Amino acid sequence: MPHKATINDVKCILIIGATSGIGRALALAIHDLPSKPTVIVAGRRQDRLDDIAQNAGSERIKSVRFDVSAPQETLKRNVEEVIKAYPELDAVMFSSGIQHIFNFAEPQKIDVSKALDELNVNYGAVFAMITYFTPQLLKIAKTGKPAFIYTITSGLGLLPAPHLSNYSATKAALHSLSLSLTAQLEPHGVYVVEISPPLVESELHDHQGLTPVLSKVWMPLDEFTKLTMAELAKGTEQIPVGTVSEWYNNFDTYNEGKGNKLDDVRNFQARIAKKD
Repeated sequence: MPHKATINDVKCILIIGATSGIGRALALAIHDLPSKPTVIVAGRRQDRLDDIAQNAGSERIKSVRFDVSAPQETLKRNVEEVIKAYPELDAVMFSSGIQHIFNFAEPQKIDVSKALDELNVNYGAVFAMITYFTPQLLKIAKTGKPAFIYTITSGLGLLPAPHLSNYSATKAALHSLSLSLTAQLEPHGVYVVEISPPLVESELHDHQGLTPVLSKVWMPLDEFTKLTMAELAKGTEQIPVGTVSEWYNNFDTYNEGKGNKLDDVRNFQARIAKKD
């Protein structure tokens, strides 16, 4: 079911994890919309943030250094600083993430600290930031304007890759959270949109040494961006892209597509609200 509001209603969006890959591509595509929103690109690498802003040659692209792996109190302070600098902020997109390979057949080789860091960056920090940004978004929504949360999960949140067990689990958690957020916030004018990419062209795989193999089967970044932007313009609330569409139809819908998990979560929330 499409939202009443779309990406074209966004006036000022913060994109966390915009220094490369999907985050960077979507930031530039959103900047080029006819609605001319302000786009704030955020990430750890200041040189890349500066490069995006300079190459765009536009005053509507701003940059903020933002490390999602920072301690909780630092994250909260960073969120407060962004809101203070951009009181018109009405949308936040979460695109940051890390990915590690673990083989439980050789548990002695698993670095648990790396796994916990992955869990925090991909889910824990996102949960915290959503919590800290939501008061601002609710404030915008109370003025009668739509506000947005965009989560970028993965098809692996629906069908896990065994060698990416922890990564897949973090994306499954964020997928579940996105459904709950939709049910809770949509009635208040804050729209949650989940984007579920397939395997997409990305430097994320470089450090794993898998780029030569994966580049033969991944979706080109430009193609992914075009498909995603088309759905964002429609107000689509769940956007499974490419092969993920088939997985979504298999795992998140039923009764020949007449029912879906999101509507069930909405109904669950409605029953709870009646009891209150």
